[in-house]
Amino acid sequence: MDQPQQLSFADAEYANKGKVTRREKFLDQLEGLLPWSLMVAVIEPHYASGQGRGRKPFPLNAMLHVHVAQIVYNYSDPGMEDALYEIESLRRFCGIRLEAVPDESTILQFRHLLEAHGLTEQIFQAINQTLGERGLFLKAGTIVDASLIAAPTSTKNQDKARDPEMHASKKGNQWFFGSKFHIGVDSETGLVHSLKVTSGNVSDIVEAASLLHGEEQFVHGDAGYQGLDKRPEMSSDNPPDCVIAMRPGKLAKLTKDESEQAQRLRQAARELASRRAKVEHVFRDIKIRFGYAKNRYRGLAKNAARLTLLTAIANVLRGDAYERRSLIASGI
Repeated sequence: MDQPQQLSFADAEYANKGKVTRREKFLDQLEGLLPWSLMVAVIEPHYASGQGRGRKPFPLNAMLHVHVAQIVYNYSDPGMEDALYEIESLRRFCGIRLEAVPDESTILQFRHLLEAHGLTEQIFQAINQTLGERGLFLKAGTIVDASLIAAPTSTKNQDKARDPEMHASKKGNQWFFGSKFHIGVDSETGLVHSLKVTSGNVSDIVEAASLLHGEEQFVHGDAGYQGLDKRPEMSSDNPPDCVIAMRPGKLAKLTKDESEQAQRLRQAARELASRRAKVEHVFRDIKIRFGYAKNRYRGLAKNAARLTLLTAIANVLRGDAYERRSLIASGI
């Protein structure tokens, strides 16, 4: 019979500390909410073949926890290895001990495994299916939007060039270089049901139709989606109503108009902006909560894989918050 592992001095000190940190609370929340067995089932058929020869692979569940911790705290591969050595709460979350920490190459190989087989997209779809079974995708309407994510513009690299898959895009009077993160969000719950990552110069309206699930009765969008209802890809037997915000110039003119009609239009614009705010909450989670305000890798595919899994995690957290608010509102 296996002997129980003896507690180290570090374990004993950690167990007796007087405060539960915010990191520990967040990691406990992830541990309780994420469907780990479902995610493991998606990856498991590919895992053994993705490991290097000659050494025993780390347990899949441990490496999945490492990867989740890496992306929610926006660590690089070497940064994640250092964090595992330095932060006891991360090691406990990942189920590994100090004497058996995966090195940066192992962390990189696991990330490449997910990218090579499109597993983050499969995990995103599987998680959304479980959320849908809980009634968290009402599908009455979709809010579409896109956000630019910056990429390094420096040419001080091996290729002496900027990332060829990233492009410049003008927003207002300012130019940005990078990619664009397009999402379709459930109008009631704020959960993302569709996403796509493109180069920064792809127009928002070009990807709008690909962000719809086909059952919505209406689509909300900002002024960048003006003319969406006239595009050929939106033609169908029962197309959704496109409720699109006014262009900023037209809205600015209304602020100087005191007529009753202008007041009604301003009120309608404020109401639409309030409804569209749900999509901004997603970008806040990705860019601020998870720190992904800049592309970490060269090329679209690697960044898309990371963004897809981050969005799945954000959906789980937002779905839990929505359910708790609903229970409070119903008085349960």
